[in-house]
Amino acid sequence: MGGKWRTWRQAMAESLYGDPGFYKTSGAPAHHFRTAAHTGQTWTTAIARLATEVDVALGEPADFTVVDIGAGGGELLAGLADIVPGRWSLLGVDVAERPAGLSRRVDWQRGFPDQVHGLVLAVELLDVVPVNVVELTDQGPCVIEVDEDGFERIGGPVDPPDHQWLSQWWPIGSAGERAEIGSRRDEMWHDITSRVATGLAVAVDYAADPSRVLDGTLAGYRDGHRRLPAPDSTMDLTAHVLFESLLVEGDVLLSQREALRRLGVAATPPEYRGDGDTYLAELTKASEAAELLNPYGLGGFTWLWHSVGMKLPLLG
Repeated sequence: MGGKWRTWRQAMAESLYGDPGFYKTSGAPAHHFRTAAHTGQTWTTAIARLATEVDVALGEPADFTVVDIGAGGGELLAGLADIVPGRWSLLGVDVAERPAGLSRRVDWQRGFPDQVHGLVLAVELLDVVPVNVVELTDQGPCVIEVDEDGFERIGGPVDPPDHQWLSQWWPIGSAGERAEIGSRRDEMWHDITSRVATGLAVAVDYAADPSRVLDGTLAGYRDGHRRLPAPDSTMDLTAHVLFESLLVEGDVLLSQREALRRLGVAATPPEYRGDGDTYLAELTKASEAAELLNPYGLGGFTWLWHSVGMKLPLLG
């Protein structure tokens, strides 16, 4: 055993964002797991349409900006740089260094921008915000501690703030049941949305459903495969997001299937009309759409839409 016992919140923070941490390596997501940004042009086109809808709803401001928080290898922004109006600004936010070869149109920084007029995207961001894992014992809910190899033990009682969050959002009623405390995610999301002066903030992640999960959702991913989670800096550590704790009045929750269908994404098989190149392009587009809409894959994501100072027709 590794012998260094920490809470999962501490262990995730060090393993993912410490020195050296999993996410400190530029483009780390692409090496270990597949996201929507890796599926191809269909995703980029859908986000470009969403951004256009926001731009029009805001009256096409001169300082319109698309911000991708947790931008990874910059794949989405690189695609947008080729197709969106030159008036728009594009900004990637990530703890990793700017990817080599990224378009000069794209700005890159580590911290959140102070103020945004436009579209802010947080795709598979909140699921990697460190969480405490807790388990109900005969002495009440207790924090789970973990060592570097992933071995666990029962720690001390949950502290009052986490206990309050647990009671409100993820109550556990039987010994052995687990939950993940998402208070740090709530804080991050409210910080992000507070920086949107006018526009739309969108969070995209797999949703936690406490009524269906008794042992939590924490998982590890390395080299494209799911692993037993171990905070050793070699794998992604992720836990599903309890969206209900993020919601404020006026927010909208949609499945990715519904959100992308509103953005014109459809997995319709093409008909061959004698042009092989056109048929192949349409077939590729349909294949990308099918992957994005698959309810047992990327289509299983939930979207949270938070608008500020605007009415978006797509939300109606």
